[in-house]
Amino acid sequence: HEGNKPFQCEICSATFTQKTSLKLHSASIHGGNKPFKCEICSATSAQKSDLKRHSISVHEGNKPFQCEICSATFTQKTSLKLHSASIHEGNKPFKCDICDKNFTHGSFLKRHSASVHEGKKPFQCEICSATFTQKTNLKLHSASIHEGQKPFKCDICDKNFSRGSHLKKHSGSVHGNKK
Repeated sequence: HEGNKPFQCEICSATFTQKTSLKLHSASIHGGNKPFKCEICSATSAQKSDLKRHSISVHEGNKPFQCEICSATFTQKTSLKLHSASIHEGNKPFKCDICDKNFTHGSFLKRHSASVHEGKKPFQCEICSATFTQKTNLKLHSASIHEGQKPFKCDICDKNFSRGSHLKKHSGSVHGNKK
C-alpha cells in the first residue's frame, strides 16, 4: 500500500514516510554519498544492506523469488508481488490524470509525471552532462558509453551488447531468435 508519505524530494518527487529517509535519499541519490563499494564491480551504495542485496543478485545470481506463472525470478518478495499484480493480474490502480496511463505503484506514476509531463531529468552524467529520468539509466549510460562495458553476449555470433534488450532485439532481427 502507498500509505502517508508527506516528505517529498524536490529534485525527483520521490516521497517518504520519514524525514530521515528523505535525507538519506537526497544524500545518496542526488548527493552521491555512497560509502559502500562493491569489491567485484564499480557499484556503490548508501546502505550496506543494499550493497549486500546487489552482490547476491548480480554476482551470485541468487534470485530466490520465482513467479509461478512465467518463471521470472526476483531478489525481493515485493518485486515478485509487483510483477504478479501488474503483468499477470493487470492490476494498475494508479492512473495519470494527463494521459490516462496506468501504473502498478504510486512511485511509478510520480516518476512518469515528473519525467514525461514535467520534463524532469534529475540524474546527470558527470562526464558528458547527459541527463536521465532514472538513476539506472544513468548507470547504464556510464557503463556502456564511458566504461565500454557490454556484458550481454550473443550465444550465436559472440557479439556483445550493453543492454539485455539490445541483445534480445539483435537475436530476433539477425538470428530469428535461434538458440
